[in-house]
Amino acid sequence: MRTLLRGGRVIDPATGFDGTADVLVTDGVVTAVGEGLPSEAGDTEIDVSGLVVGPGFIDLHSHVHTIAGQRLQAMDGVTTALDLEAGLMPIERAYADAAAAGRPLHYGFSASWGSARAQVLAGIEPDANIDSALAVLGNLSWQRSSSPKELAAWLSLVEGELAAGALGVGVLLGYAPLTDPAEFMALARLAKEAGAPTYTHVRELVEVDPATPVDGSEEIAIVAAETGAAMHHCHVNSTSGHQIDRVLAALEASRSAGSRVTVEAYPYGAGSTGIGAAFLSPERLKMKGLSPSSVIMLETGERIADEGRLLQVRAEEPGAPCILEFLDEGNPRDLALLRQALAFPDAIVASDALPVYWNDGTSESTEWPLPPGGATHPRTAGTYAKTLRLMVRESKSWTWLEAFRRCSYLPARVLDEVAPGARTKGRLGVGADADIVVLDPDTITDAATYFDSTRPSVGVRHLFVSGVPVVTDGNLRTDAFPGKPLRGEPR
Repeated sequence: MRTLLRGGRVIDPATGFDGTADVLVTDGVVTAVGEGLPSEAGDTEIDVSGLVVGPGFIDLHSHVHTIAGQRLQAMDGVTTALDLEAGLMPIERAYADAAAAGRPLHYGFSASWGSARAQVLAGIEPDANIDSALAVLGNLSWQRSSSPKELAAWLSLVEGELAAGALGVGVLLGYAPLTDPAEFMALARLAKEAGAPTYTHVRELVEVDPATPVDGSEEIAIVAAETGAAMHHCHVNSTSGHQIDRVLAALEASRSAGSRVTVEAYPYGAGSTGIGAAFLSPERLKMKGLSPSSVIMLETGERIADEGRLLQVRAEEPGAPCILEFLDEGNPRDLALLRQALAFPDAIVASDALPVYWNDGTSESTEWPLPPGGATHPRTAGTYAKTLRLMVRESKSWTWLEAFRRCSYLPARVLDEVAPGARTKGRLGVGADADIVVLDPDTITDAATYFDSTRPSVGVRHLFVSGVPVVTDGNLRTDAFPGKPLRGEPR
């Protein structure tokens, strides 16, 4: 089966090519790029003149494990959605469940540091389910430091998950912020030996909590330098807040010294997680200069009124998803901080997308458009279109070539060592996977808001996953489930 994309502005961030060309796709692979490519009988030919054609976006940080959520991400230009910050356990079940349900986009998972610790320290058996994982976040029993025997036990579990195909190790250190730093060092040594990256939600910064065992972002730099491990700093915008200048300077110094530290950010001033997270306790909110009213319950829209209500919800529903406002996007200074995180050299765009939740407790739907009443964080639907609007169309901080470096090429390179299957992704040359987004450069924008969060982005005209059309002429194809697993390959 051949598809010929005719006359678009083709961007290949791997080679720096940015020019008018045709792109030929044959059986899921890019087989020719050039002007005036000949067509054959039976080809599907699509006129994409005036549109931008590039490698589909690779999201390293998506907690969307549903068809409903992946469809929103498809309309945002994503072709590969990976859960690497948290991961799932057991890894074999995570991959099997996704394959059985079918996925519009490629998918993959890291080994879950949190689930491994919870199994050993608290006897909580993991079930490869995001909702169960959210519920565990508020359980104090897994958040303590490990004995030597316990450390060896959960490190062994992580090692087994890497051997089973995990794409590295997801480390929710910010959810257990008082754990012994030596444990993180030991984990990084294991990851280095396995040739696998770590993806870390760092612990608190020293400005927020002077009693933290070690500053969160400094810890990444220290451990990367000490072990030589490839270490990815998740959502630097949300964990750094108003300290972004100091954090980015520390990370740049680390990289300049030769450490393998990568960084990601998303373009929103509010984050989202389970209400039971350690950093949402009343005491820790105060440390951040925030209050209970900075927290909004995702499913109901309730803004937490006071400390008493916060404590009540944390006790009753620790896994309930909520939104935490950490920067005011209406404030020019805060907006500048947000853009600063995105503009940081080689910062990768990643969404931290969450599932869509409906009032009946479900988080999956195969209907399209999605049924009314669903709620998620708007970053699920709009991260990439919003980033392109902010950084390319409005501020002109990035060229289109740079945008595809940040959204497609660089995220794939994070995975090259652990997953050889990533080496043909994030590119648009001959031999590349035919994971392709075609977008309108004049209209691309996000549409989702905090309280109308499932509105699909606008401007993605076509999306191909392994050469199969998932979006055609701006409309989602409900019969398309071409997503394949991206798995790690142990040394």
